[in-house]
Amino acid sequence: MIANVTLSTKEKLLLQDQKSHEEQCILKYENYANLAVDSQLKAIFRNNCQKEREHLQTINQLLNGQVPSMAGQSQVNTNPSQQNQQQNQQPVAWPSSQQTAIDQSGKTGFNASDKDMCIDMINTEKYVSGTYDTTIFECKDASVRDVLNHIQKEEQKHGEAIFAYMQSKGMYSAQ
Repeated sequence: MIANVTLSTKEKLLLQDQKSHEEQCILKYENYANLAVDSQLKAIFRNNCQKEREHLQTINQLLNGQVPSMAGQSQVNTNPSQQNQQQNQQPVAWPSSQQTAIDQSGKTGFNASDKDMCIDMINTEKYVSGTYDTTIFECKDASVRDVLNHIQKEEQKHGEAIFAYMQSKGMYSAQ
């Protein structure tokens, strides 16, 4: 069930920021899924990308004054074998200003390792999770806060999946 809400100007501005963050996460995850060498990492990036698309849809609903119910929402799946089943998402293109990084052979000038991409995405997820924290505290409606809290927890699960992958591959050691 979807409830209606009237957002303040500040809430709208914060949600616009969250929308921008979700769009950037989608871009990064989609492109990194295509650049990653390891198939397990590709699956993690694709799964996280799909969840980011759901977050974007939810943020758009909030911006339209609609609060979706979080009842029955699925949790982030960090099982790589099941992540491979979630690969039918729309491709995301780099903005035209960034296409100059692609040469005429179709290869990008960006040559990041799987580890580099993991580090970038963990840092991105940390940042995005923190911005959700601020937005949650600034929203007056409890149902909006609940929706944003749900998204924030999923963002943390994205980072957890990447962390677990890195740790399993010897890319990161919690000391």
